[in-house]
Amino acid sequence: MSEHCDNDCSSCGQNCSDRKEPQDLKAKLNKESRVKRVIGVVSGKGGVGKSLVTSLLAIEANRAGLRTAILDADVTGPSIPKAFGIKEKAMSDGQHILPRVSRDGIQIMSVNLLLENDSDPVLWRGPILAGTVKQFYSDVLWLDVDVMFIDMPPGTSDVPLTVFQSLPVDGIIVVTSPQELVGMIVGKAVKMAQMMDIPILGLVENMSYFVCPDNGKQYNVFGKSKTMEIVREYGLPLLGQIPIDPAVSDAFDQGQAENLRGRWLKPAVDLIRELVEKKD
Repeated sequence: MSEHCDNDCSSCGQNCSDRKEPQDLKAKLNKESRVKRVIGVVSGKGGVGKSLVTSLLAIEANRAGLRTAILDADVTGPSIPKAFGIKEKAMSDGQHILPRVSRDGIQIMSVNLLLENDSDPVLWRGPILAGTVKQFYSDVLWLDVDVMFIDMPPGTSDVPLTVFQSLPVDGIIVVTSPQELVGMIVGKAVKMAQMMDIPILGLVENMSYFVCPDNGKQYNVFGKSKTMEIVREYGLPLLGQIPIDPAVSDAFDQGQAENLRGRWLKPAVDLIRELVEKKD
């Protein structure tokens, strides 16, 4: 116990033997914000379409009548604003950072909404990156959000660890692709979530197949999918399969993600709706 101890453990960061209650490391929303559920979207490696899945989840949930938001925690590789065609920078009301709102009403916060130029690199070390994510949760004015999707950086390093420890994550969705190598790396993300006691809602497989426009046949570009092996190994549901479709890439490149009408993630959105309704 410190000689300056005032016996108020709730405001103390010391981990001494006299602590009367556990230290709460969870970031708090500001008093004006409301967020019912927080869902992390994770992957074991980059390049599997995690940001794409995050965006499609938010779009589909929004169309299903849920008020949605995206917190872009991939600070060094932010791509969410571009997918929604958002070019204006975030503003402040003097007390809070104000998220930008997409054409269809999705609240979005990303480091690219703070940088002078979208192409400016973010040369920050781990603790600063992690602190930025916590600030996005606590300092942004999130208005009546039913479900916030967090686009996590790939892997199992500082920022994912901070999100799991510091934000009230209700569950995660793991993004994978059909290759066997990716399946092995997905296992690392799944095991990390299990170690952190974060519920795993299920898997989404991106780049699952390609439908030839000439003959209508479905082709497995990456060979036979290994995702079902992961599903069986960890006892997780498969919540959706997204095809390789040039129209999807074009929509994201042109900032028109909300024009897409695929229902690939309906099982995931149905599950999320159940979680939100349990919170009411």
